[in-house]
Amino acid sequence: MRGATAIVGIGQTPYYKRGTSSEPELKLALQAITQAADDAGIDVRDIDGFISYASERSDPAKLMPALGTRQCRFASLVWIHGGALAGTLNIAAGAILSGQAEIVAVYRSMAESSNQRLRVAVAQNDTSSQYLVNGLDSPAQILALRSQRLMEHHGVPQSALYATVAASYYHARANPRAYGRNTEMTAEIYAAARMISEPYRLYDCSRENDGAACVLVVSAERAKDMKQTPAYVLSAPMGTMEGGGALEENWRPYYATAGQRELAERMWRESGYGPKDVDVAQIYMNMNAMGIGSMVDHGFFDFEEAGDFCTFENLIAPSGKLPINTSGGDLAEGFIHGMGLIPEAVRQIRGTSVNQVPGARLSLFTGGPGDLMSSTALLGSADTL
Repeated sequence: MRGATAIVGIGQTPYYKRGTSSEPELKLALQAITQAADDAGIDVRDIDGFISYASERSDPAKLMPALGTRQCRFASLVWIHGGALAGTLNIAAGAILSGQAEIVAVYRSMAESSNQRLRVAVAQNDTSSQYLVNGLDSPAQILALRSQRLMEHHGVPQSALYATVAASYYHARANPRAYGRNTEMTAEIYAAARMISEPYRLYDCSRENDGAACVLVVSAERAKDMKQTPAYVLSAPMGTMEGGGALEENWRPYYATAGQRELAERMWRESGYGPKDVDVAQIYMNMNAMGIGSMVDHGFFDFEEAGDFCTFENLIAPSGKLPINTSGGDLAEGFIHGMGLIPEAVRQIRGTSVNQVPGARLSLFTGGPGDLMSSTALLGSADTL
């Protein structure tokens, strides 16, 4: 599957403050898919596969009449929440390589005005009685437990968390799509923000937005003739490690990180590359300490090195050691279960990001850290195949 498929089209609606979109989820999904088709130079009616994840409610049967789809040959919804983000490309590749579909739309849409708030939709699925009887009824509270261990036991400093925030808002200022582009960010503003769930203050947490995004996946052979520069899928594994799953804080390995170490090892093995080869990364940050745990799992640095590695200068484009979240990411651009990370990962390969890393050849993006299952993916330019 290495390099056998590629992303050739991207589409994104504007980000709206949660509950303020004038359009329902279904229409937002249609807009993003249509934009992706236009971007790729593909007739939207020729899309014959649809894949989403989490609690997506804009299902293919609803999309088809409005899109004028000639035939739906494949459809799938990946289990789990934001952890499934990168795994959608794995399923898309499987569908294409097995001949079940030729043009697959991977998408996610959210609008609180027409459906539930993100926190409610997630918490109602995953918050078992073990959490509730102990007063934990939100993802922020649950992940805060793991981040406390990351900081108190493993020694990751608060400065590392701030660096991810500062880098995200720095990148957002250059991005006209970013919902947080006008937010001033300084160490003083960060430290004065209200506590959400210790150690998370306001800016350590992702936003909740209305919006939609889509990418179109085709075979590598077909991608050669497309309108845009292809971003080839080098690897996109999903799953969970032994000792993981729905165990309510009883994860044995990697409790304080993201549960992605085995996934990262599979990705490096399948792609033929390693952490030192990556030019730019879009790190899923529902909460930023969990994103730091994801970077540890991927081998970019050890616990002891986190403070020295995670500095503002190292995390920003164009010249940082590992520029992250170059659109602003989940913290500063907007959050629709991480789906905005994939278009930005593709832009870096195309060379069209507003915060471009010069000559970017390998572009990483990760699924939701700390989810019951997760995924990760590495995209490459043609010369990485």
